Amino acid sequence: MTYQVLIVDDSLTVRMNLRDAFRAADFDTVECASAAEARAQIARRLPDVVILDVLLPDGNGVDLLAELRHDQVAAQVPVILLSSEAEVKDRIRGLTRGADEYVGKPYEAAYVVARATTLLRRRDGAANQNLTVLVMDDSATFREALAALLRDVGYQVVTASSGEEGLRRAADVRPQAIIVDGIMPDLHGEVVVRRIRLDPGLSSTPCLLMTASEGAANEVAALDAGADAYVRKTDGPVVVLARLSAALRAAEESRARIAGASLAGPKRVLAVDDSATYLEELANQLQQDGYEVVKARSGEEALELLAVEDVDCVLLDLMMPGISGTEACRRMKQSPRLQRTPVIILTSVAEQEAMVDGINAGADDFVAKAENFELLRARLRAQLRRKQYEDSHRRVRDQLLRKDAETDSARRIADARKVLLEELSRKNEELSIQTAELQRLNQEMQTFAYSVSHDLRQPLRSMAGFSQILLDEYSDSLDERGRHFLSRVRTGALRMGELVDGLLALSRVSRKPIETRPVRLDALAHRILARFREAEPNREVEAKIQPGIEVSADPALMESMLENLIGNAWKFTAKRPDARLEIASKESDAQTIYYVRDNGAGFDMAYADKLFGPFQRLHAASEFEGTGIGLATVQRIVHRHGGRIWAESAPGQGATFLFTVPTAAGEARAPE
Repeated sequence: MTYQVLIVDDSLTVRMNLRDAFRAADFDTVECASAAEARAQIARRLPDVVILDVLLPDGNGVDLLAELRHDQVAAQVPVILLSSEAEVKDRIRGLTRGADEYVGKPYEAAYVVARATTLLRRRDGAANQNLTVLVMDDSATFREALAALLRDVGYQVVTASSGEEGLRRAADVRPQAIIVDGIMPDLHGEVVVRRIRLDPGLSSTPCLLMTASEGAANEVAALDAGADAYVRKTDGPVVVLARLSAALRAAEESRARIAGASLAGPKRVLAVDDSATYLEELANQLQQDGYEVVKARSGEEALELLAVEDVDCVLLDLMMPGISGTEACRRMKQSPRLQRTPVIILTSVAEQEAMVDGINAGADDFVAKAENFELLRARLRAQLRRKQYEDSHRRVRDQLLRKDAETDSARRIADARKVLLEELSRKNEELSIQTAELQRLNQEMQTFAYSVSHDLRQPLRSMAGFSQILLDEYSDSLDERGRHFLSRVRTGALRMGELVDGLLALSRVSRKPIETRPVRLDALAHRILARFREAEPNREVEAKIQPGIEVSADPALMESMLENLIGNAWKFTAKRPDARLEIASKESDAQTIYYVRDNGAGFDMAYADKLFGPFQRLHAASEFEGTGIGLATVQRIVHRHGGRIWAESAPGQGATFLFTVPTAAGEARAPE
C-alpha cells in the first residue's frame, strides 16, 4: 500500500528535503506553502499523514490542526508538527490540541519519515483490533450520543451510568480505554480514575476524564488523579474522539517502548535550564549520543510539557527563577504518571544545602555542572538502565495479572504463568544487580550522614562549651559588647547543633523500615498533650480529641508525626489567652481525612508551597522558635505511608493540617 503524505511548510528548502526523504520511502507526496493551500488539498483528498509547520504565512498550524481534529473523518489522520524547539508554548498547545508527534527544527528527515511510518502502522493496526471502550456517564443523552459516535468509527462500546457500575464493568470487560464523567451521583471521576490506577489489571488502561466545568484547577486535579487526558463536554464529541485516539496511540507506544526497551534505542530526555548557553551545549552533547532532547527554560515550562508529553528522563537545573528545580521535582514526583520518571538535578558545587533539598524532594541523582559531560552521560545511562529494568519488571507483572484475569482454564493459566515466571526470574536476577548497587549507594549516604554529624557536632560542642565557660568564669573581664558577641557565638553554636540533629532525624525517618499495625491516634494525642502540659503547667489550652480515631500504620512514625503537628499547634497558640486545638477525622470522596486544627497565629496561604520544605519558616525566629525541620518530617512520614498532607490557614485565624493515611497492612512504601 502506498501512503500519501501532505507536507505543509512555507520554506521551499524544508518541503524539498522532506519530499525527497518520503519519496525515497515509497510515499506519495503533496507539498503546500500555506494553510489555505493545505485546506484546499485536504478538501480534494484526505491524506494518510500530515507534516505541519506551526508558523505559516497565513495562519498558525496549530489552528489548522484543531480544524482537522474537529472533523469526524479527518480526526483519525496522524499529524506531526514541525517548529523551533524554542517555541515551548506552541509545542504544548499543539500536543494538547491532538498532535501525534512534535519535531523541533533543525530536524533529521529520516526521523520524521520513521515517526510517520510508525504512526501509520499503529493507526492501521488499531483499526483492525476492534477495540473496546467503556463510557461512564450519568447523562443518558450524552452517554448514548458518544457511544453511537464511537461505534460509527469501529469501536466496541460498553456503557455505565455510575462510577461503581463502571468499575464493575471495567473489571469484567477489561476495555482498551475508559472515558469517565467528572461528576457522577456516587463517585467523582477523579476517584474512579484513582481506583482504576490501583487495579493491577487496569492500571495501564488509558483514561479520559470529562467535565462540563471550566478552569485550569479541574485539569490539574484530573491529571494528578492519573487521567491520561482531560476533555470538556462543551468541546463536542469529535474532540473526545480525537483525544481518545491520541491516548490509545500513546499507550500503544508506551507498551512498545517497554516491550522493546533497549539502552541502544532512542530515548527522549527533557533538559531544563534558564541559561540558554548551557541548555544548548547540554542538548548538543546529548544529541551526539543519539538522545532526542526536549528543551525547557523554566520549571513552569517543564511541568506544562510533562502534562502532555512522555519522556524517559528529566535533567533539571536546581536554581531557576520562578519555580525552582526543587519545587518542580517535588511536583513531578507527586504526579502518579511522572513519579517513576528519573530526575537528575544539575547543580553547582557550592549549592550543597540546596542539593540536599533536591534529593529530599525526590530527585534520583545529582550532577555538578562543573564536572565534565562524561559523568553526566554515565549517570544518565544508569538512571535509564534502572528505569528499563523497572519497566520490564512491571510489564511482566501486568502480563501475569492479565493472564490470570482473562484465562478461564486452570491448565492454561498454569502454562502462561510458567513462561512469564521464567522471564520474571531472569528480570529479577538483573534487578538484583541494580539493587545491590543501590544498597551500596545507600550505605555510602548513611556513612556520609554519620560522618557529617560526627565532624560537625564535635566543634559545635566545643564552641558552645568554651563560650559558656568564658561567660561563667571570665565575664568580669569583658565589657558589655564583648559579652554580647560571646553570647551570640554560643547561641549560634546551639542553633547549628539543633539543625544537625533535625537533619539526622529527617534522614532516620526515610531509612526506618515501616512496621504496619493498627494505631489509635486519639490515644497518642492524649499522651503527647500530657507531655506538653507537664512541660508548661501554667498554660491553659483547650483540647478536643475525637475518640476512636484509628489508622493502619507504623506506631513510632505516627507518634513522631503527631508530636510535630501538636507541637506546632501548641507553639503557635502561645500568644492566645483562649488557646484551642482539635484532633479529629472526617470522610470525603470515599476516604478518611485526619486533621489537627488550632486557633493560633496562622499564615498566608500564598506561602503554603514552602511550608513542608526543610528549614522553611513563615514566622521570624524572634516570634516563634524552631528549626524548620518538623513539618518536613511530617510530610516524609505521610508520603512513606502512601498518603498526602496539606494545610489551610489565614493570618491570625489559626491553621488546619490535613492528611490521609491510606496504607493497609503490608503495603507501606519503600524508603525514599
